[in-house]
Amino acid sequence: MLGPVENRSVSPVFVGRSAELTALTEALARATAGEPQALLIGGEAGVGKTRLIEELHAVACAEKAVVAVGGCVEIGADGLPFAPFSTALRSLRRQLPDELKAAAEGQEDELARILPELGQSDRGALGEDGTARLFELTARLLERLAADRTVVLVLEDLHWADASTRHLLAYLFRALRRGRLVVLATYRADDIHRRHPLRPLLAELDRLRSVRRIELSRFNRAEVRSQLTGILAAEPDPALLEQIFERSDGNAFFVEELACSIGTGCSTGLSDSLRDLLLVRVEALPEDAQRVARIVAEGGTTVEYRLLAAVGRLAEDELIEALRAAVGANILLPTADGDGYRFRHSLVREAVSDDLLPGERSRINRRYAEVLETNPSLVRADERTTRLASHWYHAHDAAKALPAVLSAAVEARRRYAYSEQLRLLERAMELWDDAPEEVRGTLRPPDDVEVYPPCGGDPTSPPLRYLDLMAEVTVAARFGGERERALAISKKALRILEGEDGGKDPLRAAWFWIQRSRLTQDLTRGDGWQELATAQELVRGMRPSAVHAEVLAAVANWGALHQPGPDSLAAADRAVEYARLVGAELTELHARLTRGWLTADAGGVEEGIAEIYEARDRAVELGAAGILGRASINLPSTLESMGRSEEAVTAAEQGIAFTHRRGLADTEAWVRHNLAHSLFSLGRWTEADAVLDDTVELAQSHKPRGLIAGRRAELALARGDFDEAHRQVELTRSFFGTHDFQPQHLIPPARLAMCIAARRGALADARAEFERITEHGFPPGTRQYALPLLCAAASIEADTRGLPDADAGRAAVLTAIRLHAKRMPTLVPVWHAYGLMLEAELARAEGRMAPELWARAVAAFEATERPFELALVRQRWAAALLDHHADRAEAADLLVLAHTAARGLGARPLTEEIELLAGRARISIAPTPAGIRKAPGSAPDPDPARSLGLTPREQDVLRLVAAGHSNRRIAEELYISPKTASVHVSNILAKLGVSGRTEAAALAHRLRLFPDQAA
Repeated sequence: MLGPVENRSVSPVFVGRSAELTALTEALARATAGEPQALLIGGEAGVGKTRLIEELHAVACAEKAVVAVGGCVEIGADGLPFAPFSTALRSLRRQLPDELKAAAEGQEDELARILPELGQSDRGALGEDGTARLFELTARLLERLAADRTVVLVLEDLHWADASTRHLLAYLFRALRRGRLVVLATYRADDIHRRHPLRPLLAELDRLRSVRRIELSRFNRAEVRSQLTGILAAEPDPALLEQIFERSDGNAFFVEELACSIGTGCSTGLSDSLRDLLLVRVEALPEDAQRVARIVAEGGTTVEYRLLAAVGRLAEDELIEALRAAVGANILLPTADGDGYRFRHSLVREAVSDDLLPGERSRINRRYAEVLETNPSLVRADERTTRLASHWYHAHDAAKALPAVLSAAVEARRRYAYSEQLRLLERAMELWDDAPEEVRGTLRPPDDVEVYPPCGGDPTSPPLRYLDLMAEVTVAARFGGERERALAISKKALRILEGEDGGKDPLRAAWFWIQRSRLTQDLTRGDGWQELATAQELVRGMRPSAVHAEVLAAVANWGALHQPGPDSLAAADRAVEYARLVGAELTELHARLTRGWLTADAGGVEEGIAEIYEARDRAVELGAAGILGRASINLPSTLESMGRSEEAVTAAEQGIAFTHRRGLADTEAWVRHNLAHSLFSLGRWTEADAVLDDTVELAQSHKPRGLIAGRRAELALARGDFDEAHRQVELTRSFFGTHDFQPQHLIPPARLAMCIAARRGALADARAEFERITEHGFPPGTRQYALPLLCAAASIEADTRGLPDADAGRAAVLTAIRLHAKRMPTLVPVWHAYGLMLEAELARAEGRMAPELWARAVAAFEATERPFELALVRQRWAAALLDHHADRAEAADLLVLAHTAARGLGARPLTEEIELLAGRARISIAPTPAGIRKAPGSAPDPDPARSLGLTPREQDVLRLVAAGHSNRRIAEELYISPKTASVHVSNILAKLGVSGRTEAAALAHRLRLFPDQAA
């Protein structure tokens, strides 16, 4: 357990804040019950945030909770990456050494990026997914530590937090779902100006229902009286109370300062200005103590004793006497670990620092830097590089600062602190012109920048150029989520290349054009093709290189997304060939993923899918997280496109397990959308709902958010909630933007918009939508999107036959549908089924019911995994039979099967159509007591679990229920959320007709549904 933290307040009485303390203790109680808590405490400087935390600390310790406190560190204008988390985890390691070791087992090297004491962090190549993985591992570490005990994690002074700390905190507030954990952060509200980097985070967290925000107000007159009574140990004189209340305006810290100043007889010379108020007691210290205070003020939030001694250059006895005076005056305090000193209040430190003369500040920072260079052991290894860089920078010594800042940038990147890397690299750009030429000539590219030439810190490589620095800045900004900054830097770099170098460096120029293309697409400013075409032209005719292979891979991927077909497939072949030639294996794997998906689209289904599996498996061997993340998206998507939905579900679940373990939240959102898509196809709509609900908070970028909205629109339309479907379609389109025309982002929303318009009776709007989306035709590899759209268009025309003004324009629409359909080979069963449905719908639109066409469509869909479409074509076949006065018994069987399926799915419009048709034909469609009627001649199901109507996933869940697992344990085993597990269990109970889990388990054992368990 932590020992008592130092009490930093003068008043022995805790004044007011009863409601706030109650809220904190209630959060502590909820966390102890197993519900993680997230809280933000804001208030102006000196209002009492720290004192409130001290009271909570006392309550938590009394209840045997483990409390770990970490403070954000201000070093000049920068924060140390992950500083409060490092300090807090260090505290947890002291209190729970064995438990933390067990919780971090197997991930020590990754977590060492935050807590270096755990191991040696990996120094290998880093990627864009590294930060997400580190965040996820940190969340899992805290959840494991809080599994059997209550843990309170306090992060102070969030207004000084570095960007990495802010991002990690935001991730924790979203991702923590289990454990007895309280995460609490404090910030100074009066520092949060309109452009403060914390402001967007606060706004974002306000939208999370799971985060509670507490704002501390100033004390009223009665509370100031109580505070003064505690400080003075007597009731204050009314005149004194009025004077202090007026001058402090109810700020608890100012009340204490004024009371102490008056008590020491300093009131007569006290200025009304805030700075003088804060400095009055510092200026009353002996000269040596004032000198020490000035040195501590420039050293950061805390300064180690040995470092202070070296910088101060005082004899040890004189230093100790100076420190004793400063501590006795409540100016400085020893740190919790007893190794250094800090100001009692940050406002005083800022006032002391601001009072330094410019030359004095530079001199003190130079002393710090020189001492750290001479004896690096004076500070922690994980802080040394950043602190040294900051001190040299504020010493205004460009020759020393530039190398130090670049080293600190490398260290930040290795810790996945890309935002801090960006700040440091921008500082290096600022120092570049001021640094002597001989210093710049000794510098080498500080770290690998993807395939940018030259790579790495090879001493034989040419000296670092300003352009190389800009390449580092571009990647750091992109990885850190600051894409606008990355785009601006890449544009500036290209202007330099085109101007100063006169186009003599085509490889570097091509590399920057690739970045510009990617960023343009990410920011939905365009489709990125012009940028890629420029890069392609630059490398044309050059000898093979990693940059050339990257250009070709990017072009192939662009083509797969925008113009899938033989040209894009040929581009993918070339990219694979070039990547192999130059030994760029990661680029090769990216190109193989593209080639596999395009090969499958072209009809080489088995060959293409096999290549995607092979690329994925090789990425597993290499530990290439970025490629694995992409494969986790592409594989289930391709399988779904080929109609292999059950296999797609398995692939998606594997992808979710991987991306979740690696902490790739945005990628996991893509994969979860793909899972929801396949679940929808399979008729498992309730499960799809649960998956989408879990996915919303994971999605970070626009495209996965657009996909999620599109899938929700699909569900809403099928269920008959047309207003919600319309809202989700508009949301989808807003996320995808209007500048990047990918068929997968354009065709499905158009189909949904057509159907919604038709349901609302707006045939003209539906036709206009159809004309817009078909104006330029459909690329060859888009039939999985285009065929359902053509079927929907034909169905709309058929449904509106005979309506006023509907006939005009119908012939043109049907002609266009047939023209587009002729260009779409239906090479796999699901496409063939849609092709047959389209043929039957076109006949219906022309007034021919054609039972034989619907019979063929039913037979085709019976061979697929599409229960909704099967129910639809069965209804259509039944209608055609009845229209032809054919066998009513056969029509009745079809309607019963269709009705049972539609009701089970919750497809209200289709259910109502079936009921309306059956009512007109006077056919009873009530299910028999035995359940759903089977089609004539169907064989008995050899799988007893399947015969009960259980899906494969429900069988997996039932197996674990029968083994006695809880919903949470089931969720962990199957990599789903507890909410999804609960949905599965509810569905299982309903299908089995039992009232609880125990009965379900007993039934499973009695029927021997899982013989391996019985054995």
